[in-house]
Amino acid sequence: MAAALALGRRNMGRTAPNPAVGALVVKDGVIVARGYTAEGGRPHAEAIALAAAGEAARGATLYVTLEPCSHHGATPPCVDAIIASGVARVVTAMQDPDPRVAGEGHARLREAGVEVVVGPEAAAARCDHLGHILRVTKHRPMVTLKLAQTADGYAAGAAHDPRLHITGPIADAFTHVQRALHDAIMIGSGTARDDDPLMTVRLPGLDGVKRLRVVIDRRLTLSHRSRLVSTAREAPLLVITGKDVAEDAVRSFSAATGAQVAQVDAQDGRLDLLAALRLLADRGITRVFSEGGPRVAESLLAASLADEVIIHTGVKPLGAAGRPALLPAARAALGNGGRYRMIESRMLGADRMTRYARMD
Repeated sequence: MAAALALGRRNMGRTAPNPAVGALVVKDGVIVARGYTAEGGRPHAEAIALAAAGEAARGATLYVTLEPCSHHGATPPCVDAIIASGVARVVTAMQDPDPRVAGEGHARLREAGVEVVVGPEAAAARCDHLGHILRVTKHRPMVTLKLAQTADGYAAGAAHDPRLHITGPIADAFTHVQRALHDAIMIGSGTARDDDPLMTVRLPGLDGVKRLRVVIDRRLTLSHRSRLVSTAREAPLLVITGKDVAEDAVRSFSAATGAQVAQVDAQDGRLDLLAALRLLADRGITRVFSEGGPRVAESLLAASLADEVIIHTGVKPLGAAGRPALLPAARAALGNGGRYRMIESRMLGADRMTRYARMD
């Protein structure tokens, strides 16, 4: 099952709105076929693995990281293909919480005389499929919040100071890998204004990977001269703004830039982040990588909307007044053992990477 999970991760960030599933067909202790969810979500991993196995699937065991689908969608149910293949045993990591499946896939297999085992590597599978799980149960994608801070806890210098480059090449490459593993990359308007990022995946071999870039911009103030907007016709850009922004302004911005614009409600002068995430879920997004600044981080942490938190800490202190990477309320939320727990801490070159997971 661990091998099936590793296989499924190959297309993580490319399968939305479907989960990135891995499947292995094993016979007499030998892996005879492999499959993982294709880009765009179809074909499913099971269908690919069974097609590759052919007659070798008869009497074999199928390992799959999520319960096979039992409903008709764009393609027939995977359980039909499994039953027809003659597979004798199916081992799944976890039941699919999607109401269209939710145990029905396992039940149909058992009714057809297929042995079903559920549960190996369930915790790892839940982590890999969390975006899918939250989309079908909470109507939102999973969110990974990433922050970089100096040794003394700052994300940036004082106003008008040059932009800080906090982390080294290994940590930077890790960030690009994380971007590739998510469906969308999100920042706030302050980060867009101060850092003028490009928010693309820039790694050897991944030049063609284009993730949806999302900017949370309360008043639609994103500059037309920014790198984000100037590349909106080359890489997708979605600006989420307030419902009180005039429709004429929205249409004008979109027509002039090629960017998409969506509107959600605001609360206390800030956009409703949960509403923004639900809007993304409605668009099929399951995994969001947030590189927003301290305000977005505070909002996500305060509302327990950050499911995973990655903090990169550089070697050098700022040694002066600056902008804290985590505001007091955000740091308190992260330090609350009942809400978040540290799951990893290791060095990436000279920088320390610390990772936290939200407690259920």
